[in-house]
Amino acid sequence: MILHCVFMRFKTALQPAEKQEIYDAVHGLKTLIPGIVDVKSGPNASSEGLNGGFLDGFIVTFDTLESRDAYLVHPDHITVAERIVAASDGGVSGLMVFDMAV
Repeated sequence: MILHCVFMRFKTALQPAEKQEIYDAVHGLKTLIPGIVDVKSGPNASSEGLNGGFLDGFIVTFDTLESRDAYLVHPDHITVAERIVAASDGGVSGLMVFDMAV
């Protein structure tokens, strides 16, 4: 299994409804792209203060590394990813992506 973890610093002007639409789009990828086992999303809940300004995130669980690779180039993923980049403070620099094999 591969955990594809994406943490975001959304623009401060982004409304809660817009964040939810992005989360819904990420969750919707599960029905469009083979190999997605699960999707979790939401705001940071840590009280440690070590999040580096990343206040929102999601984790997509894939069955295999190959499924994750196919997801990365899938047109539906690219559409959602472009939306996330546009909504993030600083574009790509407002994102942190970390993949972990478990």
